[in-house]
Amino acid sequence: MTTYERYQAAKAIYREMGVDTDAAIEAVKKIPISMHCWQGDDVLGFLTPDVALSGGIQTTGNYPGRARTAEELRRDMDFAMKMIPGKHRVNLHAIYADTDEKVELTDLEPRHFATWVDWAKERGLGLDFNPTCFSHPMAASGFTISSPDKTVRDFWVKHCQASRKISEYFGKSLGTKSVMNLWFPDGYKDIPVDREAPRYRMMTALDEVLSVPVDPKYHIDALESKVFGIGAESYTVGSHEFSYGYAMSRGIAYCLDAGHFHPTEVISDKISSVLLYTKELLLHVSRPVRWDSDHVVILDDELNAIAQALVRTNLVERTHIGLDYFDASINRVAAWVIGTRNMCKALLKAYLEPTETLKKIEVEGDYTTRLALVEELKSYPFGAVWDYYCEQMGVPVRDAWLADVKQYEKDVLSQR
Repeated sequence: MTTYERYQAAKAIYREMGVDTDAAIEAVKKIPISMHCWQGDDVLGFLTPDVALSGGIQTTGNYPGRARTAEELRRDMDFAMKMIPGKHRVNLHAIYADTDEKVELTDLEPRHFATWVDWAKERGLGLDFNPTCFSHPMAASGFTISSPDKTVRDFWVKHCQASRKISEYFGKSLGTKSVMNLWFPDGYKDIPVDREAPRYRMMTALDEVLSVPVDPKYHIDALESKVFGIGAESYTVGSHEFSYGYAMSRGIAYCLDAGHFHPTEVISDKISSVLLYTKELLLHVSRPVRWDSDHVVILDDELNAIAQALVRTNLVERTHIGLDYFDASINRVAAWVIGTRNMCKALLKAYLEPTETLKKIEVEGDYTTRLALVEELKSYPFGAVWDYYCEQMGVPVRDAWLADVKQYEKDVLSQR
């Protein structure tokens, strides 16, 4: 059977359940995933690539082919996106400025990212942004924007203010809002005496960051929380309660990172609560293995649950989906392809549910039927629908992409 014939057979099976597979495919086509550039070079960037990673961030492995320049990174991302159905976005950190200048983080300007904008414009992509508040001498104490040293605080405030202008430039140049996420590694390794003072300093510093006017037509602010990090095991300034409270009170977006909570917590259960009180939500989808390890995203129960939380209650349009993982132990281009395709798969699976029927059954209290149908859906021919979607979008079907990536590794990556 051809891919189309298998799709037609699957379409008939889903129709019996009241699911329109064509509509599901059209819905997924419209959802951009923000692909994180830092998977391609192990979060080193180009401003200070020789500075060791800090802020509790670690990459493991030394697989050959790491991108060393912005040009190599863009080439790798171009190739990866040819393997992924849909039109997506690219997420940049400040350290990925493409310039020959020796420039400090506080002095970054839109012109330092002009080549990224030109590249994105040619491809019809949106760009998102992040100030880089780690891997820098001014972050050596473990504190940035909440530091007791005003000189340090002012440095990071100025960097974040500059970053908002760069994000605004992205949105204005590309015609699609740029989401800028604020994350700070600030915290104590051991138990602090004063838990309030660093949070007060962070709050007032963030207010300074947001005081710089930017046009909301082009830019969205988001604040990310974290429960702990390496070197900040006992206390994190930007905890969940701090970050969520700040986002709600200042009217900005909140960022939920899949690895930034206790191991028994899942962000899929938090989405519906957060969006009752905030207008927009940013997701950093990763795979924590016992801690915030940022493993490559796989199609596991939690990824499916994240997609279901968005689709079942119509929260997709208020949510910005970004990926945040990095693995240097495997082919980095393959890591992008695997993780992004899996996010797309999870969304498609969620749209292939008879959501309204299931909701009606739930309200009626027929939990037996609810459980039976949800479980039976797991063995429905989703794969045939996914294969057809890939074929329609002109990208490799099933594992055919792997041969292309292996050839790219042989021709390009292995030569670095």
